[in-house]
Amino acid sequence: MPGQFEAIPGGGAAVALDEVEISIIRSLAVQLLELIGPGDEPVGDDGDPFAELFAEGPSEPPADPVLKRLLPDAYGGPGSRPGDEDELRAYSAEFRRFTENDLRARKRDDALAVIRSLDALTVAGEGGAVLKLSPEESRRWLGALNDLRLAIGARLDVTDEEDTDLLYRLPDSDPRKPMVMAYLWLGGLQETLVETLMT
Repeated sequence: MPGQFEAIPGGGAAVALDEVEISIIRSLAVQLLELIGPGDEPVGDDGDPFAELFAEGPSEPPADPVLKRLLPDAYGGPGSRPGDEDELRAYSAEFRRFTENDLRARKRDDALAVIRSLDALTVAGEGGAVLKLSPEESRRWLGALNDLRLAIGARLDVTDEEDTDLLYRLPDSDPRKPMVMAYLWLGGLQETLVETLMT
């Protein structure tokens, strides 16, 4: 179990983590929360859930490259026809207005679920603990691990598989090496968690 998730009875997952791993994941989740931000409260103070359903969010993509990766445009990108940029930008802005607040809220909830589950761990005498997750917690962890990898990948300028291959060959003296190690480690955790959810 060390370093990888395994299925547990009832459909959940478990992984053994040491104190350093717990600290790293928790720190990254807190940083993700800070990056995503507290979120905008829906307009209207009467608590009308119907009004909240149609509350408008931002229509422009974020300036930060990590947030652009976490909250991408819904239209455009590779394979788009030249000359359609203005139309696709307008479609993306309209889509973003009605979806970004919810997407940010889900990402915040996933990161908070990670932090809370780590905070609830009792570290054993050997400096580690076994994290046991319910099926719902496993799905939240999967979302947060994906977001953390996307965030680190954006900072490392990873855009395709070839970029990832180059990361394996970085010399130890490269200042990006710790971030690369976290990126690859989180990828391994994510992969084994996906496997447990598919069993």
